[in-house]
Amino acid sequence: MKPQVMKPITVGLILVLALALPSQAVAAPVLPPAVAPLPGAVVRAFEPPAADWQPGHRGVDIAGQAGDTVVAAAAGVVHFAGMVAGRGVVSIDHGGLRTTYEPVEALVRAGDQVFPGDVIGRLRAGHPCPAEACLHWGLKQGETYLDPLSLLVSNEVRLISAEAFADLGRRRDAWVEAMAQQALARQSRSGLLQPVDAPITSPFGYRINPLGGYQELHDGTDFGAACGTPVRAASAGTIVQQGWYGGFGNRVLIDHGTVGGQQLRTSYNHLSAYALAQGATVAQGEVIGYVGTTGWSTGCHLHFSLWADGALVDPMTRLGG
Repeated sequence: MKPQVMKPITVGLILVLALALPSQAVAAPVLPPAVAPLPGAVVRAFEPPAADWQPGHRGVDIAGQAGDTVVAAAAGVVHFAGMVAGRGVVSIDHGGLRTTYEPVEALVRAGDQVFPGDVIGRLRAGHPCPAEACLHWGLKQGETYLDPLSLLVSNEVRLISAEAFADLGRRRDAWVEAMAQQALARQSRSGLLQPVDAPITSPFGYRINPLGGYQELHDGTDFGAACGTPVRAASAGTIVQQGWYGGFGNRVLIDHGTVGGQQLRTSYNHLSAYALAQGATVAQGEVIGYVGTTGWSTGCHLHFSLWADGALVDPMTRLGG
């Protein structure tokens, strides 16, 4: 059978697509628009077992390359992100349905809100398949395994009126805004979260600049993390600036509003890449970029700065989680 190429299409924009489920399964709840988690060929299809204890293929395998970006197929909340039997696994709860993605290096955490097409991880080798690496993508309703391609393809297509389509659009916009407001409200009550899990290599305070040899105020805390390590928002807020910032290299600046009675802003510097766009609202702990060594830097690290009511302060006095 010729492999089917997965394209990152969005389902449900003009048509309402019904899920093609086995006759014995309970009807699935309606999902927000869905996308393919990885653009590639389906090298092994869904092969449900005749009985739960019998062999089968409880998902589909999509060909890719190690390091490929894996995205959420539909909106939901990350239920699990971690290792299972030596393999990286991410599962997302969509309300009645749950999708799984493996083997991946997770770039999200349990409890994160995700939308269709949001990056959730990077593909890793290890799943047996005829390609360099394959994503095993699964779909469950309760304890019943379903074909995940049913999220993207249906045998039943029903046209809707322009008025009904506009109403769907308004309701989805309202839903997206509500989710964004919920994310913005997830602020730490005991302090800020440390943006990377790494040791401090240079604290806040006066020091000798390692590049220029002169004394300076080191206006943040350096964490010695490897390049490519996910960087997470210290608290909920809005990305108000993102881009090149002189010696700080690639920088993200987040406005957190009032936290603990003070107006807080944080910056994340020397990044190798960004995860979101300027203007995005972020939840506490959400990935906003990746550690790098851009700008004036002697090696891979994160330079993390904090302002309270407009004044620079030592970030370590506020980190608590």
